[in-house]
Amino acid sequence: MFKKLTTLIILFTAVLCAAQNNQLFEQATEAYNAGEYEKAISYYENILTNEKHSAAVYYNLGNSYYKLNNIAESIYYYEKALLLSPNDKEIKTNLSYAQNMTIDAIDTMPETGLSRLYKNITGKLTFDQWAYTAIGFMLLFVLFYILFYYSNFSTRKRFTFIGSIVALFLCIISILFAYIQRNDFDQYQPAIIFAEESVIKSEPNDTSAQVFLIHAGTKVNVLDQLDSWKKIKLADGKTGWIQKEELKMLKDF
Repeated sequence: MFKKLTTLIILFTAVLCAAQNNQLFEQATEAYNAGEYEKAISYYENILTNEKHSAAVYYNLGNSYYKLNNIAESIYYYEKALLLSPNDKEIKTNLSYAQNMTIDAIDTMPETGLSRLYKNITGKLTFDQWAYTAIGFMLLFVLFYILFYYSNFSTRKRFTFIGSIVALFLCIISILFAYIQRNDFDQYQPAIIFAEESVIKSEPNDTSAQVFLIHAGTKVNVLDQLDSWKKIKLADGKTGWIQKEELKMLKDF
């Protein structure tokens, strides 16, 4: 009886939270359409407080901050939206608009043709999607194998045998891509600079030499941390140390 009551309470709470988040989203949309962007931001942030993370919420937060000309914040939320929906063209378009308004113009390191091909293929899906794809091919392999085992005709046996081998091969490839994507995701720790101007040091202390300057809205990859300092890397390969309060990590869901 107690377990049933607990389950009912959990279900009721989940439904109530979903209804509340839907209402907040509608209120935020109305505020945004009315040009009340700060009010819209407040509603969207309340949704995040309720642990409801979605690409739509982050995308709309990015739009709201962009309308207020808060470029670093808009880039930050567009990038978070892309983490949840990496192939969304609308998010990428709006992100590029915001990035064009930043001070720093950082060139990316050139990639080999093989590296671009590898990223284009593995980047088509997230590691979760590749894992689900692997499960699908495994089920297909089992189905073909069962058909092969019970087939009485040589032509059908040949077809199902080839089908099972192909399905198994694609399953292994999908697992490999899922592993690669997961490994890349774990190693990549992106962040957005929020300080108007950050002095990047050669070592994690105030007395070390200045390496370069970067400004609000610049995207970096965090490589390491020591006390109140983080080691960052730019898209052009430059590295250095920055005070951790001058940036915000993107994977802090």
